[in-house]
Amino acid sequence: MTQKIALITGASRGLGAGLAEALCQSHHIVAVARTTGALEELDDRIQAAGGQATLAPMDITNPDAMAQLCRSIYDRWGAIDLWAHAAVHAPPLSPAQFIDAKDWDKSVNINVTATGRLITYVSPLLGEDGTALFFEDARGGQKFFGAYGATKSAQIDLARSWAAETAATGPKVHILHPKPLATANRARFFPGEDRDALAKPAEEAKRLLAELGDLGDPGVA
Repeated sequence: MTQKIALITGASRGLGAGLAEALCQSHHIVAVARTTGALEELDDRIQAAGGQATLAPMDITNPDAMAQLCRSIYDRWGAIDLWAHAAVHAPPLSPAQFIDAKDWDKSVNINVTATGRLITYVSPLLGEDGTALFFEDARGGQKFFGAYGATKSAQIDLARSWAAETAATGPKVHILHPKPLATANRARFFPGEDRDALAKPAEEAKRLLAELGDLGDPGVA
């Protein structure tokens, strides 16, 4: 395999899309998201920048689809160099005692269960030399963030365990800390916020990737 391959889950918008665009000149992008139209728009931008992408309009909570995707990646390329997991569900803010059961289940399925399953599927593709990226958004324990904070914290704790377990053997697992981003998810949480003061996803993706090049031990941001 001569071309570097980057798998990005949650690639259609926000930080995931920014990472895809930032990496497309050095990596072939495998872009995973549920929204076909947004993936096609991303592909247009990648092609305009001189890159190439394979679009995978899939739901990461579907284990059969994810297993087939990883098998197809193996059959085509044999391995990947980078996995960036930017997929996340941001449920409506709610007091803990009023969290909607469907919102809770969806948050657990996307933020926790799917992440754990993907680690199992993607780890063999990364091997010893690959790199996995996760993105921390410290909301655990904040009022009204019960569903999001608990499940996002669980996701990051899972990634931290993986980082500790693979520190000596690989793959490298990094947890990065994005600045507050001008994304649709954040707008749902803070509808009156001045978006001009927030980081643009494309610019923040470039900053995080530059920071990654200076990171020391896996798991340390």
